[in-house]
Amino acid sequence: MGKANRTRPLKPRAFQILLLLGDGALHGWSIVKALQAQAGDGARILPGSLYRTLNEMTEDGLIEEAPGPDTGDEDGRRRYLRVTDLGIEAARAEAARLEELVHTAHSKSVLFPREAKA
Repeated sequence: MGKANRTRPLKPRAFQILLLLGDGALHGWSIVKALQAQAGDGARILPGSLYRTLNEMTEDGLIEEAPGPDTGDEDGRRRYLRVTDLGIEAARAEAARLEELVHTAHSKSVLFPREAKA
């Protein structure tokens, strides 16, 4: 697939993952727990779906493997991921796109009805 196509919006889950990784590298299970906490209401994140998304994001150059923390108790099975420069660029572009969408929504009376004129 190569480098990400920035003319298309990010999938919501990919955007959430980029935001999570913006604070530092995480392993898959930490990402699952963080996504579930954000979703609330007992939401389940299916591992197969998450790892498929992580693989796509890696192929697109949005995230990459990173060294894990040196805590001495790691067994080496955890795969840590971090956001790349391209991922940061993609997250910024998506945030700007969503901000414009919200701005447009505020101008539409279907979402924010204007007061009836007397």
